[in-house]
Amino acid sequence: MEKGVMAFNSNFSAARGQAGVGSMDAGLRAYMLRVFNWMAIGLVTTGVVAYGVAETSLRALFFHVVEMPNGALAQRPTLLGLISMFTPLAFVMVLSFGINRLSRPAVQGIFVLFSVAMGASMSSLLMAYTGVSVARTFFITASMFGAMSLWGYVTGSNLSRLGSFLFMGLIGIIIASVVNIFLHSNALGMLVSLLGVGIFTVLAAYDTQRIKITYQQSAGYAAPDELGKRSIYDALSMYLNFVNLFQFLLQFTGVRSSNND
Repeated sequence: MEKGVMAFNSNFSAARGQAGVGSMDAGLRAYMLRVFNWMAIGLVTTGVVAYGVAETSLRALFFHVVEMPNGALAQRPTLLGLISMFTPLAFVMVLSFGINRLSRPAVQGIFVLFSVAMGASMSSLLMAYTGVSVARTFFITASMFGAMSLWGYVTGSNLSRLGSFLFMGLIGIIIASVVNIFLHSNALGMLVSLLGVGIFTVLAAYDTQRIKITYQQSAGYAAPDELGKRSIYDALSMYLNFVNLFQFLLQFTGVRSSNND
């Protein structure tokens, strides 16, 4: 009788453990889907706004045409255009430092506003490059990003050890980009773009695994509202990885437009 009870308890515990794992897997899949849904919302919003600014009369609010010393015409940002370039950074800082104090609807609203601001700031790309090359680069980016993100989700390798390397690479990109503002070196610019493609490709896998592990470690005690806010913040990270990868790839695959005035 005692052996039967022990066997029953053992089987019950195993079944309960399997149910817990199943619940965790379902919760993780739902959370990751939420993250990528918000990322997609951000990308679509950015694309629509960028197109609206570049291809409609809204362009005049953000850019004006100036004559260069050699007689050529060029697009230059207006005051509103300059503001739109720095506004996304302000939204990122608000989310980074205020996410614990902000409500879930506020975090969602700020993310959408950030996506709108990014669209305005990226509209210049649609004027500088042909639509075909921009579309081609977008699909290349989506393929690379999707493959690396999937690998980061399923791999058994620990990618956290790459964190320091990726961080130093990002610092290197920033420093080199600032230096190149003054040097105007095509070679340095291409080197920065090549480094950017490599770093943000790896970051797609790195952040996917980080998001997965963080959820697994905190799903048992994190409140639904906290998970909701965190999903937006994680979507922001993945969005930035995608957009930066896209912009760096565009330096290699983009075709300059001959009529961007």
